[in-house]
Amino acid sequence: ADAGDGDLVFANFVDFDTEFGHRRDVAGYAAALEAFDRRLPEALARLRQGDLLILTADHGNDPTWHGTDHTRERIPVIGTGPGFGGDIGLRTTFADIGETVAEHLGLARGRHGTSFYATIGGYA
Repeated sequence: ADAGDGDLVFANFVDFDTEFGHRRDVAGYAAALEAFDRRLPEALARLRQGDLLILTADHGNDPTWHGTDHTRERIPVIGTGPGFGGDIGLRTTFADIGETVAEHLGLARGRHGTSFYATIGGYA
């Protein structure tokens, strides 16, 4: 179903992490990312003016590293949608994502993080 104006959709694709990352399955991880990449244009095509899609991860996890714990890589953060885009630079906290979503939804600022909403074209 389609989301309405002002709706928030949160999707956690946990299999990348649990099925491939922590199990250090490099080939499976790559195949899952490629499958996701092939389907991403379908999701992007459904976005309407004013919709904001944020893609990120909850932590770094190099599937080629030994052990099953999280590793310390930086994570990607992509904010896109019709009318949105731009380089947000290196962020220092996940709270920036929360502040950006809050600003997009017209909610009051929180106490942590800095919104990158204007940087990606919000209010343009």
